[in-house]
Amino acid sequence: MENILKYINDNRETFVEELKEFLRIPSISTNEENAGDVRKCAEYVKAQLEKIGLENNMILETPGHPVVYGEWLKAGKDKPTILIYGHYDVQPVDPVELWTDPPFEPSIRGENIFARGSADDKGQVFIHMKSIESHLKNTGKLPVNIKFIIEGEEEIGSVNLDNFIDKNKDLLKCDYVVVSDTAMFDHGVPSICYGLRGLAYMQVEVTGPNRDLHSGSFGGAVNNPINALAHIICKLKDDKGKILIDGFYDDVLKLTEKERSEYSKLPFDEKKYMEGLEINGLFGEEGYTTLERASGRPTLDCNGIWGGFQGEGAKTVLPSKAAAKISMRLVPNQEPDKIEKLFTDYVKKISPDSVKVTVKSLHGGKGAITPIDSPGMNAAVEAIKKGFGKTPVFTREGGSIPVVNTFQTLLNAPTILLGFGLPDENAHSPDEHLNLNNFHNGIISIAHYFNELSKI
Repeated sequence: MENILKYINDNRETFVEELKEFLRIPSISTNEENAGDVRKCAEYVKAQLEKIGLENNMILETPGHPVVYGEWLKAGKDKPTILIYGHYDVQPVDPVELWTDPPFEPSIRGENIFARGSADDKGQVFIHMKSIESHLKNTGKLPVNIKFIIEGEEEIGSVNLDNFIDKNKDLLKCDYVVVSDTAMFDHGVPSICYGLRGLAYMQVEVTGPNRDLHSGSFGGAVNNPINALAHIICKLKDDKGKILIDGFYDDVLKLTEKERSEYSKLPFDEKKYMEGLEINGLFGEEGYTTLERASGRPTLDCNGIWGGFQGEGAKTVLPSKAAAKISMRLVPNQEPDKIEKLFTDYVKKISPDSVKVTVKSLHGGKGAITPIDSPGMNAAVEAIKKGFGKTPVFTREGGSIPVVNTFQTLLNAPTILLGFGLPDENAHSPDEHLNLNNFHNGIISIAHYFNELSKI
C-alpha cells in the first residue's frame, strides 16, 4: 500500500481540481431545461471510469436519465465482487440568492469545497474513482473485482432504478454493495451507517358540505372538515408518542442490546441539540433515547395541512375541504404496503360519519439493515481506522435510501453504507459543501477497504 498511499497524498490537490470539473456540470435531474446537462454529466462519468482504468464502460438508457456502468473483473473468481453505487444528478439550487458563490462555480473556503453536489453525491462518488485510480496507476490491478453503477435520477426518487436492476441482475451480480451517500455522525467522528428507515407517505382528504359556508349561519350545525381532520390527526398518536394504528408495531425489528450499546457510545449532547433547534424540550416514544427514536424506531408525523381561509385578515368561513400529508418512517421488517393499509383502515375507523374521508398513498419504500458484525462491516471498520486514525462508531440513518433494500432483495447482496459527508454540509440547501479532509481521508479509507475486502 505504500506506493498507493504516496500517490494519494502527492495528488491531493490534483484530485480536488478534478472534482471541480465534475461539480461544474449543472446536472439537475428535476429540471427539464437541464436534461442536456444531465446527459453531459453521464458522459463525463463514463469518461472518468475509462480514464481511471475501468473496462466495459457504458451509458445504459432508461425511460428517464441514463445509468453509467463500468467494471474491472480481473481479480479472480476467488475474490469478492463489489458493486459501487452512487448518483451524478443533483438537487435544484433555489433560492440561488442565498449562495455565497454561484452553485456550479466550485469555491474553496477554509477546509471545504462549496458547490451543488459536493457532498450529495458527486464528491463521494469521486472518492471511489480516485481510490481505484490510485490502485491501478501504481499496481496495475485491484485486490477485488469492481462494478460501478452511477444513476442520474436519485434526486427524483430513482423512478427507473428498480426496474433497471431487475432487468440487469446478471450484469450487476456481486457479493457486496458499497454506497457513499450518507454522512458521518459528526466532525472528527468517522462512522458507518448500518441501517436505514423506510417510508409510507399518505394524504388524508376530508370533505364536508358541497361548498364553503358562512360560519355564523352554519357553525354548530355542520361538522367543519378542519376540525374533523384535527381530531383524526390527534387520534393517530398518544401523549407519550406511541402510534395508535392497529397492528402498526407488529413487524417492528426491535433494537438489540448490542445496538443500544452502540447508540450509547455516540457523542451526543442533548442540550446542544435543543439549543441548535431553539426548542425547550424534546418529544418522542417513551422508553427510548433521542437518537434511538430518530433513527431506530418507527415514527408518524404530519408534514403538511391545509383548508379554509389563509389570507390576510378575517373571513368567517366554514370550509368544504381540508387535507393533510402524513409520513411514517418505517424500520426494517415493516412493509410499506401493509402499513399503508393499516393506516387507511384505522383512519376510516376513527373518522366521523358527518364527513367524507379519502386516504391516498403517495410514496413508499422499505427500510434496510446490515448486521454490524458481518464480514463486510468488519472490513469497513479496519479501513476507516487506517484512513482516519480512529475506530468508527456505528449509526443508523433516520431517512431513506430505497435502493438499498432493492439491492438486498434483487441481488441478495449486503449493503455497506460508507458516507464521508457531514450532517451540517447543507445537502439540498444553499452553500452545500464537502470537507476536504474527509474527502482525502475517504480516498485513503476506500483504498484500504478494497484490500480488507480481499481477505474475506
